[in-house]
Amino acid sequence: MNKGAKRMILRVNLTTKKISKEPIDEKILDQFIGARGLAAKILWDEVKGVDPLSPDNKLIIAAGPFNGLRTPSGGKLVVAAKSPLTGGYGDGNIGTMVSMHLRKAGYMAIIVEGASDRPVYLYVDDDVVQIMSAEGLWGLSTFETEKRLKQVHGNVGVLSIGPAGENLVKYSVVISQEGRAGGRPGIGAVMGSKKLKAIVVRGTKDVEVKDRENFEKYTREVFKLIPTLPAYSFWIRQGTMATIEWANKNRALPTRNFSQVKFEYARTVDGYAMEAMKISRRGCPNCNMACGNVVLDIEGKESELDYENVGMLGPNTGIAFLNRVAHINRLADEFGVDTISLGAVLGFAMEAAERGALKEAPKFGDYEGALELTKKIVFRQGETGNLLAEGVKRAAEQLGLEEIAMHVKGLEVSAYNCYIYPAMALAYGTCAIGAHHKEAWVIAWEIGSTPMEDSSGKEYVMNYSPEKAKKVVEQQRIRGGMFEMLTACRLPWVELGLDLEWYAKILSSIVGKNYTLDDIYIAADRVYSLVRSYWVREFKGDWDRKMDYPPKRWFEDGVDGQHLDPERYDELLSEYYKIRGWDDRGIPTEETLRKLGLDFVVEDLRPWLK
Repeated sequence: MNKGAKRMILRVNLTTKKISKEPIDEKILDQFIGARGLAAKILWDEVKGVDPLSPDNKLIIAAGPFNGLRTPSGGKLVVAAKSPLTGGYGDGNIGTMVSMHLRKAGYMAIIVEGASDRPVYLYVDDDVVQIMSAEGLWGLSTFETEKRLKQVHGNVGVLSIGPAGENLVKYSVVISQEGRAGGRPGIGAVMGSKKLKAIVVRGTKDVEVKDRENFEKYTREVFKLIPTLPAYSFWIRQGTMATIEWANKNRALPTRNFSQVKFEYARTVDGYAMEAMKISRRGCPNCNMACGNVVLDIEGKESELDYENVGMLGPNTGIAFLNRVAHINRLADEFGVDTISLGAVLGFAMEAAERGALKEAPKFGDYEGALELTKKIVFRQGETGNLLAEGVKRAAEQLGLEEIAMHVKGLEVSAYNCYIYPAMALAYGTCAIGAHHKEAWVIAWEIGSTPMEDSSGKEYVMNYSPEKAKKVVEQQRIRGGMFEMLTACRLPWVELGLDLEWYAKILSSIVGKNYTLDDIYIAADRVYSLVRSYWVREFKGDWDRKMDYPPKRWFEDGVDGQHLDPERYDELLSEYYKIRGWDDRGIPTEETLRKLGLDFVVEDLRPWLK
């Protein structure tokens, strides 16, 4: 048996080439558990007032207590940095074998600082860490990069960027395993700015478990339980792709830059179309309910699909037929550009062209034009490609089209249209990184639980019950808190109804400390207030509640005569702040910070505390 893996932080300076290993402060892990919590604490301590694409920004690769062990769907990893897209806190999780290898090599996190003057990749082999030349890899796709690195290094985990990250596209991502992506707010661009093409990790040590007997018992029971749950069989058939039909039915499908809520060709891109084309499934490490549905695209090449990339690259651009959407999706993964933001940018460009504000852009539904524009964006070709590589917010400001720009805080909205869904709009408005669904997918609850306000017989009547703000916070504690700290996938709970108590019991057995779900939720609140404090500090206090508003379009356009009411949304936002212990600008109060053990934040935030 290999010796046990310690819990260290690996620090690599690409400017000085200095490599060091630091013991992790166990008090930090007690407070922040791991992964997102650890990343947020490091960024607060070490990245202040810097240009996100300068050598002063730091790339954080952070693991959680579930990584490196046979935990249910515990194959995720958090990649974080100050975001070049939003200017605030940026992170994302990614399913990858690196999550296993990193912990087995003895590291809870890698901090990459400085910048190389030539392309490099980081190679970690247990205790041996080297900065290697990547000049032969620069310019290659993420798929080819990983293939070549595995040919050289064998059984390893690989994170890499493609041409989008190299060219500093503001919404470029980190890719692993030919379709796993993470870091929507431009974490790929941060790697590109450091000339860091890839991170390669091999770990062979044993990860310590304090209570091995109960750990084996709990995990064995969960792995046996998951395939017996009622929704499992349909999940295996369609996974998240079932959401296309559901969102279309419920007037929530982003269509033609979110200007419509139903797509007349939805049947050509839905879960049933996918089932007819599917050749295999892919999953993250230690997953027995794999979500990655693999189809052959129009070129006969494999493309891994889920709801978000299909919803944004299909209906949101007006493009029908799944093999076409799959082709754009595969290219995006090879290029290392976020599929959600790309779909939002393409949809925005198409509407801008329709309005006469952008000449070099395709019309809605133009598949060939979308392909051409994608390549221009990734390689920053021409004025249009260069502009759109900056993201929807900056492009809209330059073109004077803010009213059709679908973003929050600069991050493009993912695939739920919220004209009539105030709770989901609030979830987008208050997400820790900008408009992303992963932290509070509250729309299913909202649709299922919204009561009729009158007897008019309408299919759906909006309400702004305070319960909706409470539900958003509750989901953020679970989805954006617990799962992002552990780090594990939320889908066994979301899609199959796996009892959350399993996660608390497994965590307790790993770390040897009795965690209840309430303990974990307090840690989640701590992380959310720390991340919000980071935003406020980096924006130098230029902050008000409008930062937590969803896109203008949802307040001004309409669905069957309905749209969000700004005054009532504002009331819902106030209720959210009250639950969070933040003031009326959305800034944590000093009392809240101290209550959560964030005393170290107070002095930096002092100029803006009421």
